Amino acid sequence: MWLQIKNLRCGYGSLEVVKGVSLHVDAGEIVTLIGANGAGKSSLLRSVAGLLAPWRGEIRVNGHDMVSQPPWRNVSNAMVLVPEGRQLFTDLTVWENLLLGGYHNPDRRMVIAEVLEKFPRLRERARQVAGTLSGGEQQMLALGRALVARPRFILLDEPSMGLAPLMVQEVFEVIRRLKEEGVTVFLVEQNATAALGVADRAYVMETGEIILEGETADLRRNPEVRRAYLGKGYKEVWE
Repeated sequence: MWLQIKNLRCGYGSLEVVKGVSLHVDAGEIVTLIGANGAGKSSLLRSVAGLLAPWRGEIRVNGHDMVSQPPWRNVSNAMVLVPEGRQLFTDLTVWENLLLGGYHNPDRRMVIAEVLEKFPRLRERARQVAGTLSGGEQQMLALGRALVARPRFILLDEPSMGLAPLMVQEVFEVIRRLKEEGVTVFLVEQNATAALGVADRAYVMETGEIILEGETADLRRNPEVRRAYLGKGYKEVWE
């Protein structure tokens, strides 16, 4: 089991945002956490990454207790966060961003070559300043930067945010390939259609609590999920 969360509570100031959540991610899975904006998804992910201290509860990554551990400890546990909004170094080039993603890896130049094989568009723009890339290209760079660290477990926070539909499909195809390469993925996503199309299992979060969980095929057929998260025009285009 890569991730185990038990009764996690966290928030900001006196505002509790995550209210006693328990979930798990097994090795080799893609597990998604979906829900509306403001449900508490990103706050939960920040706690897992060590960026938001839990008020109480348990977080274990690859068997290690992560509560009160500094964020850098996650890298030694082969876990990497791809944050919401990409958080690139926009004044640096694509190549320089990738180098920083593997700053602890002595073989990073070799790994970067492998990453650029996965993302030909980045290879074409290796010397281009990251801030001049399109939104989709920036998301590819954020993913590529994470892969330079050779993670076995990736946390993805809203990778479809601000992207055109065709680019969303391209990004989620990359996520699908990560699983084929043996990487475990915990995906936090507001785009329920895309997330349920790529994940093995899913949790649905609402106002800080898990209200539904199960296999994605079952959740796609669930009338409550279809009504609240998939929309009237939903079609199963990801199967």
